[in-house]
Amino acid sequence: MGAPESPPFPRSMALLVAGAFFMEILDASILTPAIPAMAAQFGVGAIDVNVAITAYLVTVAVLIPASGWMADRFGIRRVFIAAIAIFTLASVGCALSVSLPMLVGMRIAQGVGGAMMVPVGRLAVLRFSGKADLVRAIALLTWPALAAPVLAPVLGGAIATVGSWRWIFLVNIPLGIIGFLLALKLVRGDPAPGRTPLDWPGILLSGGGIATALIALERIRVSGTDWLLVGGCGVAALALLMTAVWHLLRTEAPLVALRVLKVRTLRITVSAGSLYRMVITAVPFLLPLQFQLEFGWTPFAAGLMVAALFAGNLTIKPATTPLMRRFGIRTVLLVNGVASVGCFGLLAALRPGVPVALIAAVLYVSGALRSVGFTAYNSLAFSDVDGDRLTHANTLNAAVQELAAGLGIALAALLLSQLTSYSLTYLVFGALMAVTLVESLRLPGNAGAHVSGAG
Repeated sequence: MGAPESPPFPRSMALLVAGAFFMEILDASILTPAIPAMAAQFGVGAIDVNVAITAYLVTVAVLIPASGWMADRFGIRRVFIAAIAIFTLASVGCALSVSLPMLVGMRIAQGVGGAMMVPVGRLAVLRFSGKADLVRAIALLTWPALAAPVLAPVLGGAIATVGSWRWIFLVNIPLGIIGFLLALKLVRGDPAPGRTPLDWPGILLSGGGIATALIALERIRVSGTDWLLVGGCGVAALALLMTAVWHLLRTEAPLVALRVLKVRTLRITVSAGSLYRMVITAVPFLLPLQFQLEFGWTPFAAGLMVAALFAGNLTIKPATTPLMRRFGIRTVLLVNGVASVGCFGLLAALRPGVPVALIAAVLYVSGALRSVGFTAYNSLAFSDVDGDRLTHANTLNAAVQELAAGLGIALAALLLSQLTSYSLTYLVFGALMAVTLVESLRLPGNAGAHVSGAG
């Protein structure tokens, strides 16, 4: 008997999921150039609008672990279609928002759709692809993460300059309708047999702890801080998160299997890699605010300049794997970390009188460094995780990375409000970047060598 035929590559479904991924990433990063305009219309401070971005990212982080269970319980097809519908309807709500609390509520609804849309769509493509097509599938699903951040600040800045920030969300409506109709035709996946129960205590404890921690951060002000509320939320967050850890370590079917952190390389990726993600996510949030509020630029000019950061991210990609193969992941992380700390020093030196070309060069280098570091951490994450624990490791790492991104923006807003200086805020983040070097030093010299191909 011949070998069984591999299933045909689901190219159309892969392109649809890639499009949904593009829409989600575009939506997550397109807002920053429009923040001052949104703040003016809502009558709040510009840094207060950060909660609309943070709420989305944290919602995605909390619900990602549940997306796999939902796909098994209700079927990939139903969950993916419902996710597109929720995301699109929530976009309408964002566009119609008349206050910051309403916008935050709609962004949370978008996060519910986003948490199901991309992970479940990715699962559909990988599940219906043969092993020979896995690299091809991953390549198709990766390009939105490279292209969307380059376009988002330019597009967001242009919309905020020539029109209303509300159009940023209205752009999602035709894309969502087209995606919904295509999903009805292309997406497959029925409910799975032998389903495990959803870990509701894990969701409620972890979600409640993260939410109360964010409330505590958001309530700290330069003056007039309600320290009783901040302290109460802080204590509640600590209690909820400690209880969540206790529960996740003891239950038979946890929302996230924390025991996979026994793998050293994964543990370092979750700790140092998450701190790294938190730091680099803060920069694209701070830059558009600085360029508009301190430099006096238009939203379009600010967005165009921030695109230089992501251009560096994109163009260095082909060199990241050869770098790891030549020097090893540990060396790449150490050199990249030191250079990144220095780059934060350059960001702190930016002033309105600095030539535009020099600013663009600093941002380009910063983007290239963030790309190398992020790729190295992603390569290290699963290098020593065996097949039985890969699903739990992937879920944990994805959720923590999204959470770190949300916390990075919240911390940037908090520091900026307290320090009232972009330069000092960049220096604090540079110091946090230096902390990641401690974990990198603890890595063995051959860490992840069988993944990177380093000799």
